[in-house]
Amino acid sequence: MNEIEKELLDAIMDVCQIDDLPPEDMRADSPLIGPDSPLDLDSLDAVEILVMIQEKYGVRITPRETSIEILNSLETIADYILSHTDNIIPREMIL
Repeated sequence: MNEIEKELLDAIMDVCQIDDLPPEDMRADSPLIGPDSPLDLDSLDAVEILVMIQEKYGVRITPRETSIEILNSLETIADYILSHTDNIIPREMIL
């Protein structure tokens, strides 16, 4: 997991009030929402995550179909953020 994915996991755990996930249970490509998610997140959590992404990174995710694809995993969220922020995220966060 790279730095932005770790930062996203921390922010998601904070906004969704998750306290008891051992870090080794979550990989960058693990499903983020739904029954297969180690975080056990649902559609209400997805809305909170979308708001957090917009506030923290200045990236807005609007269409429902796109949101479902982007919120698939930490990896897909990080890729989307990096491709929509004009490289304002420090390079060390993606290594």
